[in-house]
Amino acid sequence: MVRSKWRGHTIIEVGDHWEYEDTGELVIDNPRRDCGKCLKPSPPGTDHDPCLGTLPGVLNACCGHGTREDSYIHFENGLVIRGFAVSEVKHVS
Repeated sequence: MVRSKWRGHTIIEVGDHWEYEDTGELVIDNPRRDCGKCLKPSPPGTDHDPCLGTLPGVLNACCGHGTREDSYIHFENGLVIRGFAVSEVKHVS
């Protein structure tokens, strides 16, 4: 059985599709499931990471949902930072 992660949830490959291991629900039927780490939903009407929200100067970002190597921030200037824990990110004014 092939396992992977999606938004902090363990998913398994079953035939030609992926399912959430804990519920058996198809990932394609609920790709915006609440974060498996903090359990927050994405802000209404967005695909923003619920742990990070909307970040100024950022095209897209993911907290990694408990998996450090999955985290990234893609800035508008093209810079990409990967592999951090949200608790390590310091606000700079």
